[in-house]
Amino acid sequence: MDQLRTSPPPPTATELERWVLDTPAELRDLRASLRAALTRHGLVQGEELDEVPHLVVLVATELASNALRHGRPPTIVTLLRTDDCFLLDVADHDVSSVPELTDIHPLDSGGRGLFLAQSVSLAVGWYGTGDTKNIWASFPRTAAAA
Repeated sequence: MDQLRTSPPPPTATELERWVLDTPAELRDLRASLRAALTRHGLVQGEELDEVPHLVVLVATELASNALRHGRPPTIVTLLRTDDCFLLDVADHDVSSVPELTDIHPLDSGGRGLFLAQSVSLAVGWYGTGDTKNIWASFPRTAAAA
């Protein structure tokens, strides 16, 4: 098992929106709201970036689902932005465990959130605060970052 790098998101990132989830049923609203937020907060349109909203929503759903299943609620999903990237930060209140990249077996259900995030994002990391464990992933906001 591999460990993720430990680092907070870039200090230049500014918070755009935040969602607090207590149950898996709230993931549907998160997906719709997150997609709208990406458009509202300046995803630069262009063929190279067409997949970005889908990928951000996919990673948010996987990481939040894992946090709701394995962490301690509430799960907090935060969308941040730098000049050229969007950052997704997913926090849960289980500070006793360390995120690990596990071996993925095709027939397993679940456990793909970190693997997926590493596969489709620009960068992934994790950090802890006094009461949360946070996993973040960054995505291009402009074609220059892609």
